[in-house]
Amino acid sequence: MKKNCSIVLLGLLFPCVVFAQGEASYWLFSNCAGIQFNNDAGFASVKSKITTRLCNLGFLLAVLLAGSLASAQVCPNPVLTSPLDGATNIAVDSDISWNLVPNVPGYKISLGTTPGGTDILDERFVGSATTYNPPLGLPENTLIYVTITLFDFQNGNLEIPCSSESFTTAPIIQIPACTQLTIPSDGQTDVNPATNLSWNYVPGAIGYRLTIGSSPGGNDLLPTTDLGNTLTFNQAAEFPPNSTVYVNIIAYNLIGDAISCSEFSFDTSAIAALPGCTALISPLNGANNVPVTPILEWTPVPGAAGYRITVGNSPFTAEVLDNVAFPPVTQTGILELEANRTFFITIVPFNAAGDAIGCQQESFTTIQGCGPFFDPMTGDLISLNPEINFPDTIATCENEFPIMVSSTDTADGYRWYSINSSGIETLISNTADVSLSSAGEYRYEAYNLIPQSGNLDCPSSQVFNVVSSEAPVISSINVTEQATGIRIIVNTTGGGDYEYAIDNINGPYQGSNLFTNIPYGTHTLYVRDINGCGIAEEQIVQDLTLEGFPKFFSPNGDGINDYWQYIPPEFAGDITLVSIEIYNRYGQLLLQIDPNSRGWDGTINGSSLPAADYWFRARSSTNNEMTGHFSLTR
Repeated sequence: MKKNCSIVLLGLLFPCVVFAQGEASYWLFSNCAGIQFNNDAGFASVKSKITTRLCNLGFLLAVLLAGSLASAQVCPNPVLTSPLDGATNIAVDSDISWNLVPNVPGYKISLGTTPGGTDILDERFVGSATTYNPPLGLPENTLIYVTITLFDFQNGNLEIPCSSESFTTAPIIQIPACTQLTIPSDGQTDVNPATNLSWNYVPGAIGYRLTIGSSPGGNDLLPTTDLGNTLTFNQAAEFPPNSTVYVNIIAYNLIGDAISCSEFSFDTSAIAALPGCTALISPLNGANNVPVTPILEWTPVPGAAGYRITVGNSPFTAEVLDNVAFPPVTQTGILELEANRTFFITIVPFNAAGDAIGCQQESFTTIQGCGPFFDPMTGDLISLNPEINFPDTIATCENEFPIMVSSTDTADGYRWYSINSSGIETLISNTADVSLSSAGEYRYEAYNLIPQSGNLDCPSSQVFNVVSSEAPVISSINVTEQATGIRIIVNTTGGGDYEYAIDNINGPYQGSNLFTNIPYGTHTLYVRDINGCGIAEEQIVQDLTLEGFPKFFSPNGDGINDYWQYIPPEFAGDITLVSIEIYNRYGQLLLQIDPNSRGWDGTINGSSLPAADYWFRARSSTNNEMTGHFSLTR
């Protein structure tokens, strides 16, 4: 019995199929404890939805209370990746690809003109491959439905059909090109008279017409015959031995026949005896822990002209070598087989009489583990662990928790752990993302699964720290006057890492809180957290006068400190100046200015004086005298 059902996981509906023997009640369970479901297998169909929490997208088992067996399989549908579902105007020679479904050993593909149909291709087994190239192309201008069936040859050839997707091929608008004879090749000699003919597929062709003769253009061996859409011809009788055979193959479609195609020919040999079979010497049949780049060696067979070798990762596939013909040698190297996997190999000797008959398939299993494995052919080390690129520190602001951290590495799975002060790890997420609610130590792990190994995986990890910062607070600013300017120290509080700038919020910033040789005047200090958690600022206003006399001026026309003049201090009282004299450093009187004027502009008789120190003498209305010096800067 085969029943359709549906399973709801975390609110998502998945199709499944129930297989059972006999009509009886049964209950379903998964490998999550405490989950049981009761249904009556006597129903015409299982109409109820089976709801459970997500624990394993693998097999759900069904045990019939009457003693019969049943099973249900959640079917995570493979999704077409090329062509996409619904695509149009697809070339007739396109490959068909779909995404990998974890834990599925193999696939069957069907093509039809209706959902689930097989009128184009009927359940072709492709092993664990996720791409299929239709050897005869696809029909033109046709809506084609693709059905992928999950196939488990390791568990009683269990088949799980999944829903169909579709695409539409483009119409053919021109005649096909010419094909090429491949077996035997054009001009080949010493061809076995029992050889069957093969030729290349021509995109857009819907059939081929074949003519065979014993002379150029002749048809005495086979009159022109429409073979339909096939790429081989199995002759009813052998070709004449020790003869030249002439072959014409014309591809055609509804537009017309290929034109100007060349005639092929080959020379047959005398009748020969079939060779015997060979056997593996290294690795031996059934061997384990075979290197991932083995040297295959087999026993020689007398009379063999070569060997055809097929190697695949299932008894029915040929992912590694697909019936590849080797010359009469007895060994060959293979590059980079998958680790932890069983490979199946068939070696068939051949000669002019044909291929050996009844040769047995053998197998071996590659080395177990994640590596690194040494590649004797290239000298490289091969590792199954994923490459990861993850920082050792993540900084955030104290008020921004929780934060979301994501992996950008390519891997089969991910794990995140928190690490306490005792070094004990706790799993907190098993997806590519994790939400972290506090600062501390964590470990990130990415891993690749090893096919056919159960739960064995190959991880790579990185321990990292999450640190939090606070916005800075300026607690004090110390200013020291020096001969070359002022010296500033900025003191802060807060739990962050800070950097400092002066007079420009955009910087440049420095790691030190000390500024030296800063010009006299008013300045603004900025302190910012390096992790972007805030900026503090504070302005300092320096008293630039000595009892009202400025310590410097800069007559450069910018409107700031362009004149030197007495500025009565806040508590000047009744002091009134009557004259101010200015001297150079040699004591030479340069000029006298009115205390009520706007002051000296740094010139004498229209000429600018150089930047230097100058001296002043001021007299008050009470005949008090004040002296000092100041700087002219440019």
